[in-house]
Amino acid sequence: MDHLSRIGIFIAVVKNQSFAGAARELGITSSAVSKQVQNLENELQVKLLNRTTRKVSATEEGAIFFERSARALEDLQEAKEQVHELKTNPKGSLKVSMPLSLGINYLIKEIASFAKTYPDIHLDISFDDRIVDIVGEGFDLVIRISELKDSSLIARRLAPCPFIICASSEYLKTHGNLISAEDLTNHNVLAYTRNTGLHEWRYKAPDGQSGQVTLNGTFKSDTGQMMREAALQGIGIAILPIFYVAEHLKSGGLIKVLPDYTTWPDRDIHAVFMPNRYLSTRLRLFVDHLAAICKSLPW
Repeated sequence: MDHLSRIGIFIAVVKNQSFAGAARELGITSSAVSKQVQNLENELQVKLLNRTTRKVSATEEGAIFFERSARALEDLQEAKEQVHELKTNPKGSLKVSMPLSLGINYLIKEIASFAKTYPDIHLDISFDDRIVDIVGEGFDLVIRISELKDSSLIARRLAPCPFIICASSEYLKTHGNLISAEDLTNHNVLAYTRNTGLHEWRYKAPDGQSGQVTLNGTFKSDTGQMMREAALQGIGIAILPIFYVAEHLKSGGLIKVLPDYTTWPDRDIHAVFMPNRYLSTRLRLFVDHLAAICKSLPW
């Protein structure tokens, strides 16, 4: 048996914490497992495992060797998969989460088109406005609209996503137009309850200076669609991502308030995924597809 195979057996023993468990996983006898680990220790001239009648555990040297060698074998396997995917049609599963309104209004046709083009890629698309746990919930890709604070993740910018302050003409006719950011304190500003911060607006003024203003409001919701509808019916002023209100701004149903001010810091649409050294072909193709779609977003 070659050196690489012995390493694979050693890794199985550490993971199972027993020779018997490794033997069952590999389909060989316990004595064969023990012999090959002993041969590996002889080759390396170091003790890799502590052996008792009940349990097998890695020595300090064994733990170091396990961590590095397991990663190396994963890299080899991933390299094989990448070569295979490049030579054949990409296949496998992709679990994706994206904001509801953005997905429904602008992405669903193109996602279906992607699924038709690559029938061996099994897509699981979730439309949800909440911030999902990409690792804990097993997502391969998450579309986020925000400042990215988690440096452990990899993000690709797909498009800008300005936040718009807007209201209906009915509301502005009744309550008056706004001249400066401070005027917002005297208006009913709809609150987004998924935002864990204070009900406030951070902005950049026409002169380039940044600031923030505390907001007041009688209407709260955990979904942008509800806030948009409330704004359309004249209940108050909404501060929403552009994809919620773009069509209504175009039709005149909503009017941009404080047009010379901008929400600060800027928000962008990002494709976020784990920093695996190996990016599967199916994930790369899907991200590239989304990037192409986002180039034609109306804003």
